[in-house]
Amino acid sequence: MTSFQPRGRRKLDESIPPLLRPLIRAYVLGFASAVTPRLLTLVMQHVTKRRKNKGASSVILPHDTFIASLQRIVRGGLELQRFPTFCAVLVGGTTLLEVLLGRALNRLLWTSQLSTLVRKRLSRWLSAFIAAWLSLRLLQSKKSDAFSETILVDSDASQHAKQEKTVRYAGRTLDMTLFAVTRALDVIVGELWTRRRQHRTAANKWTWAESIIAKSTDPTIFASSCALIMWAWFYSPSQLPKAYTKWISSAAAVDSRLIEALKRCKGGELRYGEETGQAPLLQSMCVDYKWPPEWGDPIKAIPFPCEIVHMGCGPSCEYHALSRFYRSFKWSMATYLPLNLLARKKDLKGIQTAFLSAARSSSFLAAFITLFYYGVCLARTRLGPHIIGKDTKARRTIDSGLCVGTGCFLCGWSVFIEQAARRKELALFVAPRALATLLPRRYHLDKQWRETFVFAFSTAVVFTCVGENQNRVRGMLGKILGSVLEG
Repeated sequence: MTSFQPRGRRKLDESIPPLLRPLIRAYVLGFASAVTPRLLTLVMQHVTKRRKNKGASSVILPHDTFIASLQRIVRGGLELQRFPTFCAVLVGGTTLLEVLLGRALNRLLWTSQLSTLVRKRLSRWLSAFIAAWLSLRLLQSKKSDAFSETILVDSDASQHAKQEKTVRYAGRTLDMTLFAVTRALDVIVGELWTRRRQHRTAANKWTWAESIIAKSTDPTIFASSCALIMWAWFYSPSQLPKAYTKWISSAAAVDSRLIEALKRCKGGELRYGEETGQAPLLQSMCVDYKWPPEWGDPIKAIPFPCEIVHMGCGPSCEYHALSRFYRSFKWSMATYLPLNLLARKKDLKGIQTAFLSAARSSSFLAAFITLFYYGVCLARTRLGPHIIGKDTKARRTIDSGLCVGTGCFLCGWSVFIEQAARRKELALFVAPRALATLLPRRYHLDKQWRETFVFAFSTAVVFTCVGENQNRVRGMLGKILGSVLEG
């Protein structure tokens, strides 16, 4: 791999002792990944603000200036309990400890029957486990207002007096832990499946069913993960990271009152045929979209018309689906095309490749959004009433979660539009986020050691695999880790 390194990096590596190269590479990469997105956001906000305020006299406070914000971002990335230091401790600690543990194990086990390869694997796994444990504990030691709470407890002096006590919770690093778990499971299951395939192919026993399973695993993981994520976004967005929730909401472009109405249907607050005081919610939509007010009254409209779901696209569910695809495609191309153009050569072939790649990704995202909305329409209008029934109880059942669940189930299968390699990356990207929806975002601090152990164990599996067979760690992660861990 060294032969493929840029000349500038080779010169830089030559000036650094081989044992310290992984540590420095990891810190630089971690710093760039943590700081660069925030810097780009700052620059874009600054440029936008200057355009809006052009020609207007406005007073800007010193601490809100561009330079001050830039300095805060850079200084934040250099703090000890941040992601760059975590990367350095994880990678650098692994490589340094591997040397020390390797020598120690060779001395302790020199009379044993363990082969040199087994000793090497054992030292690599142990070093990665220890480094992963220490690096995650470093991140977990940073206090966060979002994971602390002030409560009132009885005072020691008097049972009637109360005093404030700050309680800290764990969970800040849960997304990182689940990412490591997902990757470790992918490595283990992938290795077992590869061996099974080689054995059965050699014995001429490989079946078409097993071929289908191999090809459909990544799309199935993606679709299942997306179903969990979209369900959480709809009914319990607090289970998702705020940035993730914000991005989904921007892509979905849905009126929040419609979401709230379906939430109240599921929670039992809004019930068809009963007066529960919920009519003003959807009636305000009727006023804005110039619909009859009766459409928003759960006593008169059983159920409320699907045209409310279409939000101004007319009564046809199919027309609404096509409209959603068109609008979502345009929205996605505005994001994907500039990124693809930046990553390609500026010749004709490069521009053509960038356009095709952006169009494919935009079609995938547009189909994702379209299938979600059309799934809701299928359950509410096209198929659901003919299967479940058209009475008030059946309508209540449909709008109490079945329609949203249908959309959640369908949307992820749009991944088949993407290429097979891209499906793999997408599946591994969404899987840890889906797992996070099944776990509490905050939990008691005394149980944090369990998460730390799981992270350390999973990371040790991945790092050991990178040392043995880099290609087994699928996607860009394997290439990045292989490059960083290289001596």
